[in-house]
Amino acid sequence: MSTAADHTEARLRQLHVTDDEIIAELTDGRTISVPLAWSWRLSDATPEARQNFQILGDGQGAHWPDVDEDISVAGMLSGMPAPRPQKSPAKDAA
Repeated sequence: MSTAADHTEARLRQLHVTDDEIIAELTDGRTISVPLAWSWRLSDATPEARQNFQILGDGQGAHWPDVDEDISVAGMLSGMPAPRPQKSPAKDAA
């Protein structure tokens, strides 16, 4: 039986970013992936910026400094895509 505690115990060992997916190899042997589209910042980033990441702490997630994006293992496991910010309606200058 899976519990919320399972998500907090999972740790990132390695990460791969393709044109379509974010693929995480976890320390417990699992490999999980989410669509790249779940991160609008990474979707909009250059391939070079997508490959420039740092694993955070003892593997809780990853950070992409070029696009200021953070993705946690818990977020990947629970299916939490990053929402794209809504554009503010243009204000009249009158």
